[in-house]
Amino acid sequence: MNHLSSETFDENAKAALADAQLRGALRNATSLFGKRRLEAARGLDNWEDLRTYARAIKDEVLLHLDRYLETFVANAEQRGAVVHWANDGAEANTIICKLALDRGARTIVKSKSMTTEETHLNDALEAAGMQVVETDLGEYIIQLAHETPSHIIAPAIHKTKGQIAELFTETLGMPPTDDVAQLTSTARATLRDRFAAADMGISGVNFAIAESGTIVIVENEGNIRLTTSLPRVHVAVMGIEKVIPRFANLDVFLKLLPRSGTGQRLTTYQSFITGTKRNPQDEGPEELHIVILDNGRSRMLAHPVTRQSLACIRCGACLNACPVYQQVGGHAYGSVYPGPIGAVITPQLMGIEKTAQLPYASSLCGACREVCPVKIDIPRLLLHLRSEIAASKTNGNTTERLAFKMWARVMMSPALYNLGATAGRIVQKVMPLSKAWTSGRDLRPIEPQSFRSLWKTKLSHE
Repeated sequence: MNHLSSETFDENAKAALADAQLRGALRNATSLFGKRRLEAARGLDNWEDLRTYARAIKDEVLLHLDRYLETFVANAEQRGAVVHWANDGAEANTIICKLALDRGARTIVKSKSMTTEETHLNDALEAAGMQVVETDLGEYIIQLAHETPSHIIAPAIHKTKGQIAELFTETLGMPPTDDVAQLTSTARATLRDRFAAADMGISGVNFAIAESGTIVIVENEGNIRLTTSLPRVHVAVMGIEKVIPRFANLDVFLKLLPRSGTGQRLTTYQSFITGTKRNPQDEGPEELHIVILDNGRSRMLAHPVTRQSLACIRCGACLNACPVYQQVGGHAYGSVYPGPIGAVITPQLMGIEKTAQLPYASSLCGACREVCPVKIDIPRLLLHLRSEIAASKTNGNTTERLAFKMWARVMMSPALYNLGATAGRIVQKVMPLSKAWTSGRDLRPIEPQSFRSLWKTKLSHE
């Protein structure tokens, strides 16, 4: 179990840094993803233009989100979908649990969905008596291990091949092996039976097209296609920010998302779902329910600085580029959304009181900003959140203001500056430097002589 808390990020990170196997798995995976992303981006002459265009589309949507959502809902309902609105995660879970109970659903298959991880939907469904099976291979692995995802697109990125083989031997009863093909085929055979028996399929949504009411889901394994088409009922869960205006806008995102996430030119499968099936012999569910979730996103939308974080398309590129994530992994963040974007989104969704350490989990090197396909200025957002955290700490903020006032006064007075420097030289001889500061960085001691003293000494010898 690794259900860590965002409140203890510092301790979580220290524990992760001591895990050599974890750091090795992270280094190999993030390096591979980063290399593939760079090669894929270089394959397009207009990569920067695409990023700029994608950001412009997202900005347009966020400025007029109410209008685009209304258009999407009207078109989706016209084509047979039933739309539900959820203010928070608990309300979304209640809606989905009721849908399952009313239809007598006992077995539910799920495709990968960060939004349902955000609402802890699996726990709610299981508490209501349903059996829930994750069908994405990475999600299935961590479900068997009773763990949480550690990456936005690669949930089991923290696990080695040996650990997965051992897990399959313990939980699926397969003979010990480290053959990847055999491990994959065992998982596929197990999941195939689950698809056939499922009463309901639950998915996320990558993009929701306003002009047609279409939801778009991209994948590589084919499990989403089965999840959304075999069961009688399909429930799709999407955040309010997933909508885009037109089909024509989709082209840019289908170029950016796979290249940024996995380094692919295009994902293996792209599912375009517009309402329910028209004829009994057609492929698809008899019922399509779309749950549109707010869960704090409106608060993010209302602020002109934090609004841009809703442009995120969940590619995971910022995680792969982040030197902090590369060392500690996703579980250390104690939240559904790890890495740089998680350090921005989580405090806004959960409140800064419980997540105050996350915005400081960054060196502000800017690598996340450089690789973001929609040009989110993550360092700026982290600094904004840090300022909010500082302002919320009344006592600490007062002390900080007083310290800076004293520092400013000393720096403006040569006499006070010289007095302070002399006092500092005396104090450092009898009092060691702060361990809290020097445990992770070097701090040079004050020089025995001031620059002015050295200058005078040099002049006297000339």
